[in-house]
Parts: sequence; C-alpha cells; structure tokens
Amino acid sequence: MRRIVGSHDILFVTLDTLRYDVAAELAAAGRTPNLAAQLPGGRWERRHSPGSFTYAAHQAIFAGFLPTPADSPGPHPRLFAARFAGSESTATTSFVYDAPDLVSGLAEAGYRTVCVGGVGFFSKTAALGSVLPGLFQESHWSPQTGVTSATSFETQVALAERITEEHARQAPEQPLFLFVNVSALHQPNWHHLPGATKEHGDTRASHAAALEYVDRHVPRLFAAMARRRPCFAIVCSDHGTAYGDDGWSGHRIGHESVWTVPYAHFTLPAAARQDSDERARR
Repeated sequence: MRRIVGSHDILFVTLDTLRYDVAAELAAAGRTPNLAAQLPGGRWERRHSPGSFTYAAHQAIFAGFLPTPADSPGPHPRLFAARFAGSESTATTSFVYDAPDLVSGLAEAGYRTVCVGGVGFFSKTAALGSVLPGLFQESHWSPQTGVTSATSFETQVALAERITEEHARQAPEQPLFLFVNVSALHQPNWHHLPGATKEHGDTRASHAAALEYVDRHVPRLFAAMARRRPCFAIVCSDHGTAYGDDGWSGHRIGHESVWTVPYAHFTLPAAARQDSDERARR
C-alpha cells in the first residue's frame, strides 16, 4: 500500500450485510459474473468482520482494521494502519498515517475523499447518522440511495459516475478516494426477488437476488473509477445477517452468519491501459 497510495485512485465498497456463504455460492454458480471476474481466482476470501453491525464495523474499518482472514492464524499484516506503538499487524508494506482514521490519513496524503452513503448510519438525518460521513470531505445520501429503494445501487452508481467525471475535469492530477456503502443487501430486500411481495418478507433467496442486482450494475462503478489512472479496489461486507440460522434473525449478534464476511481487493487497470491491451489482443 505504500506504493499504491498516491499513484492509484482508491475505491472502497462495503456490500452492507452481505453473508459470506451467499456470496460464495453465487460466485461458484456463475450468478455474479461481473464481481467474479475481478475476484482473485474468481473467489471471495472468507474473513471475520471487526463488528457485528454497520456502525461498529465501519468505525473499525475506517481506523484501518479491515475484516481479518478467517482461514489462517495471525497476526495478519494490514493494508492501512494508524501510527500506534506496539501494533503487531503494522507491516513495512502498510500505509501508515498519523491521523486518527484512514479517511483523514488519505486526505493528508493528498486525496479527495468522497462518501456515497447507503444505510441509515450514512444518512445524515440525525447526529448519529452524521458521524461516519462526517469523516469525509464530501458526502452524499438520499432516500433513493437508502435501504427502502429498489433502485438504490443504480442511483449510487450514477452518482459515482458524476463525481468521477467532475473530478477528472476539476482536479485531474489529484487522487480520489471514493467510498460506497451499498444498501441493497440490507433489509428490506424482498423487492429484488421476482414475484415476492412485502408479505413474503426478506429471505436468504431475496438476499441473493439483491446481490445479483448489484452485480448487474457494478461494472459501471468499476469503469468510472478506472477512467483516469489505475484504481485499487476493496470490496467486502461489513457484517452478515441471519435468516433463521439456529433460530437467530438479523445482526448485532455473535453468530457465524454475521461474523463471517466475503472480502477481496484487486487493481483495476486504467482505462487507457485497458484500451491498449484490447488493441494488442486484436
């Protein structure tokens, strides 16, 4: 990350409430081809969330504590780390900053920081919903990007496209850090399952259908962020949620369906490089 910060734009996407098992099943079955095309090896990495609900998880994530690899013992070197004496997970490759949070650390490194909010903790409609977006130089939220909108992710992507276009015109040399909190997976998500009604309620199947909906529109987001320079992307869930697992429902509980999340990071080549590579293949 010490080489990436400053030379790449950075995209951080949290697929709010996405369960690892659902994400892995859909990728293996070919039901999320656009996401799978970017995942290393076409698979999600299984990780443990630092929190069991949105606010707690994002407070940790924005402090540099990303979801932790679940299939190997630690300590695991972190991508980002605030300077902190005695840290066992800060490595020579980590981007180390003196600010109290990653967003401010990237701003101090010259990035424009922008948040496109989704769930209520990013809504800015009350003091609590202003804490997380308040970390950013610029933040956006509307009911159309929130959990009750059946077209929330399309709206978020269109907003991201506008932000990146304007940034390319106004500050072509300044790196951009764009954070998107995707609300589509969070309840209510029944409206993404064909034939479902409000009376059916949310299910594991509608949760999966919401991920398929996100997959249909995510290429536009990736393309927007790679329009100028290479983009380092992190895509993960902040926590999962239970649908009757062992009698449990929802999140903010200590259950495997909540703690275990999908994670990936990868580099999106700059659009100019992609065009060059395509011409070479021809």
